[in-house]
Amino acid sequence: MKIKFLGQNCFLFTYSGKNILSDPFYNFQKEKSGFDITAQKIDYVLITHAHGDHTADVKEVLEHHPEATVIGQPEICGYFNHPNSIDINFGGSAKFDDLKISMVPASHTSSFPDGTYGGQPAGYMFRFEGKNVYFAGDTGVMADMAYFPQLFGEITAAILPVGSHYTMCPRKASFAASELLKTKRVIGCHFDTFPAIKIDHEEAHALFNEKNIEFSLPQLGEEFEF
Repeated sequence: MKIKFLGQNCFLFTYSGKNILSDPFYNFQKEKSGFDITAQKIDYVLITHAHGDHTADVKEVLEHHPEATVIGQPEICGYFNHPNSIDINFGGSAKFDDLKISMVPASHTSSFPDGTYGGQPAGYMFRFEGKNVYFAGDTGVMADMAYFPQLFGEITAAILPVGSHYTMCPRKASFAASELLKTKRVIGCHFDTFPAIKIDHEEAHALFNEKNIEFSLPQLGEEFEF
């Protein structure tokens, strides 16, 4: 699996020839990521919750890629009313080939910019080839995280928000990673996009280093591979 960071909580996941675009918000600072939606093949649009910084570019994606399938809560799929949708809820999964994407809870809120209810916020567990990559969405620390290694097995890596203010800060995220998720690798997201979520990078790295966790604060357009 390849994972490219496109800003905030927007990533391009590529696996087995399929592209999954999460929480579309790629137009903000796209001059730094170099991402061009017209030059991509998008097979799935995966949405964690309804806030504008996670759904702003969904309609544009579907205009350019009408064959793409939206994956999300029933309320979110209903809002976009796209003919190709997989509406799942907590405990449910979407699957293609040997990749299984399971919805898990997140501690946050969820409504669209126009005030429409967006259902309960979620994260997802990507399960493939004996690996588990936890894509947390926007969340604070929650006790549920301790169950994930028991339910799914060892967490290969976790993509965690670290910007504070609206989500976990680096200190809380490092605690969640080491004490609850028991993972040794974390990719940060939801940081530096706006003034309210700017963080001290050196301090963030130090907090994860103290817990012997490999930690990355990705640059826009940076790619990781598992």
